[in-house]
Amino acid sequence: MISDSTLAAFDSQVRQHVRPEETGAIVEADGSVVRYLAPDDRGASWITWSRLDEDSADEVIAAQVEFFRARRQQFEWKLYDYDQPPDLARRLRAAGFVPDDEELLMVAETAQVAAEVVALPDGVTVAQVTDAAGVDQLFEVHELVFGGSDPRLRLALHSRLRGAPESVAMVIAFAGGEPICAARAEFPPGCDFAGLWGGGTVPAWRGRGVYRALVAWRARLAAARGYRYLQVDAMPASRPILTRQGFVPLARTTPYIWDPDGVSPAR
Repeated sequence: MISDSTLAAFDSQVRQHVRPEETGAIVEADGSVVRYLAPDDRGASWITWSRLDEDSADEVIAAQVEFFRARRQQFEWKLYDYDQPPDLARRLRAAGFVPDDEELLMVAETAQVAAEVVALPDGVTVAQVTDAAGVDQLFEVHELVFGGSDPRLRLALHSRLRGAPESVAMVIAFAGGEPICAARAEFPPGCDFAGLWGGGTVPAWRGRGVYRALVAWRARLAAARGYRYLQVDAMPASRPILTRQGFVPLARTTPYIWDPDGVSPAR
């Protein structure tokens, strides 16, 4: 059952006790923030959790900016609508952060979603990525769906497939041998929440149940690993589908990006 305690568990298990996902990544916590540092230039670094008040917020924000300025590295402050102080978004903008698109944190019981039977269109098959070529096919879909490329994420997923394949599952739907929908699931250890990320379908195949089938597919992978909940940072296009599959909103979240060169986030 999704309740107020679910949000508290998410905040503690997913945000506050984040674990390194890649070889060489570092997680640092000092009581005010939890900071994830990607190895070298692979992946992304971010502030995943904070405990601030009106007196401490500006000082802590400035300290994080100076830390990443010294590294000449872009980073993200992932702000949730329940974070304190109430004007934290304004303070981040004043410190030079640029907000990206708002997302809706949605959560469902894994067993409920995994039990759904979703029929794929005729000729469509689903396969799990097991090698580097599959990662590249996944990004073929992402580039068609979302536009542009994300070389840091591509490198990070290649690294995880080699070094920690149990921590991530990438799935692709094919039609006539062509990838048409792709997504991934993340399985953090010692946690009740599996994360669903990066789901997208090429325009010609939207509205035919393929995205929904990949949600159910990943839910079954999470259920087999014992995860109680699924969590998604949902954009507007996927929210109606997820709602029909039993997901409910817990919070709104906005990535705030700071870049040493003052570059705005690509949307």
